[in-house]
Parts: sequence; structure tokens; C-alpha cells
Amino acid sequence: MARPPLPPFTRETAAEKVRLAEDAWNTRLPEHVVKAYTPDSVWRNRAEFLEGRDEILRFLTGKWAKEQSYRLIKELWSFGDARIAVRFAYEWHNGAGQWFRSYGNENWDFAGDGLMRRRIASINDLPIAEAERLMRWPQGRRPDDHPGLSALGL
Repeated sequence: MARPPLPPFTRETAAEKVRLAEDAWNTRLPEHVVKAYTPDSVWRNRAEFLEGRDEILRFLTGKWAKEQSYRLIKELWSFGDARIAVRFAYEWHNGAGQWFRSYGNENWDFAGDGLMRRRIASINDLPIAEAERLMRWPQGRRPDDHPGLSALGL
């Protein structure tokens, strides 16, 4: 099943694809998110290497069990015919209540049907105080009027 927008991307369709990915990840529903990837999708996430939807589903389930109160903002960095580069930041806390802001970059490669076939993510975690949080909307989709990364100075 196709996942528009489809490659080749324009600046507008690439930005739309990025926002749709952000919205999906902010649901924190692994069963929903995994549908955006090809059945044989290949990932590098930090130092983890994953292949296929089953591994991705297990990974996302564990991620959101650990990364509580997760809120994510993605921003288009660059794009080509079937590729998009993204920068992102997200905030979360662990079970002990320590807050983090995680920063990173992703490189995405898409199949013709709009499903992502490759995701390469580099991520760093910065411990922050609760008072330093910038992403305070209710759990779920970031409101349209909430600033993006550039507006937040991130």
C-alpha cells in the first residue's frame, strides 16, 4: 500500500513527509509507526542495526517504554529524488525522572511506494533539568502553532 507523498520529492512534499513522520512518532504507537517502513527496511539507530518490521516493532516498543513523556520535533535538512535528510530533537525522561533532550540526524531512503526502505540515525542525549524543557504540548501531535527547531534555537 502506497504512503504518499511519493518520490521524487519536491521541497514541499519532502517537508510534508517529515511532518507526517514526526506526527506518527509522537503517537508512540509502534504498530502504527512501523507501517511507514518496507517489510525489509534496514535501520541503523545509534549503534543498533535492525532489519525488517518485526525488529523495528520490538525496538520501538522498548524505546518508548524507556523514553517516557516523549515529544519530538523534526525538520527537513535536505532532499533528493527518493532521499530526505532530517535533523531532530526530542525530550523525554527515564524511570528515575531525569529529563533528556536527544539531538540527531536521520538519512532516509524511500521505495517508489513512499515506504522508507533505509533509515540511518545518529543521536546524542543531553541531560536537562525539567525547567529547561521546550516541548511541553499535551502528549501526541505537536500543535501547528508550536515553534519548530529553528525557531527554538535548536
